[in-house]
Amino acid sequence: MGPKARRLPARGWRGFARRALLAACLWHGEAVAAGEITAAAYDGPTERYAHAVLGDAIEYTTLAVSLADGGERRFGLPDDLVFEDTAPRVADLDGDGEAEVIVVESSQSDGARLAIYGPDGRITATPFIGTRFRWLAPVGAADLDGDGRMELAYIDRPHLAKTLRLWRYEARQLTPLADLPGLTNHRIGETDIAGGIRTCGGAPEMILARADWAELVAVRFDASGFSTRRLGDDTSRPAFARALACDL
Repeated sequence: MGPKARRLPARGWRGFARRALLAACLWHGEAVAAGEITAAAYDGPTERYAHAVLGDAIEYTTLAVSLADGGERRFGLPDDLVFEDTAPRVADLDGDGEAEVIVVESSQSDGARLAIYGPDGRITATPFIGTRFRWLAPVGAADLDGDGRMELAYIDRPHLAKTLRLWRYEARQLTPLADLPGLTNHRIGETDIAGGIRTCGGAPEMILARADWAELVAVRFDASGFSTRRLGDDTSRPAFARALACDL
């Protein structure tokens, strides 16, 4: 028998549980078209990528997407790739009323990349980091600068480079936008990813930790660049949860 993945309850974008079979559903409750993606999950557990950055040896070979008409589509990866992730994330990235799926793919030779899928398969992806066993941890997706276009945020190598990277999704392409070093959202072996994006009565803010985990911070991005605000020195998961709930 092949590896059996440990399954935890699904969580939202603000802190994804490792190995959730039922992943994030559509963020908003509007009516959806028959062929629109409404949910996504990883399947096909495998031990073929022995990184274990998320606490066990199990990664995934297949992305299963559920459609509004009750159908399902499944997208398998070739032998040199896995989904190295907590759960896929479902969101409308281009404002057309139909959702895309955000995932992390890792290559046996080149490490991780962020990829976007639609109902017909992979749409686009960032470049691979470039080295085996180098990973990225998603932060979220939002119109961070208020210009009507969506940005995707992740921490590049949260245990090494500890760099926030922003990419813009437009015309079915991802374009690099801005970087900010000195931040993280994951420690080796943790089964979830800390932080996310909140909107507390104003512009969206990314909730992250300083690279040394000494401070919890809120990071904004606009036309003038990044601005960072200290929220406190508690970087526990309950503190992240309070921050995301606008209690810090």
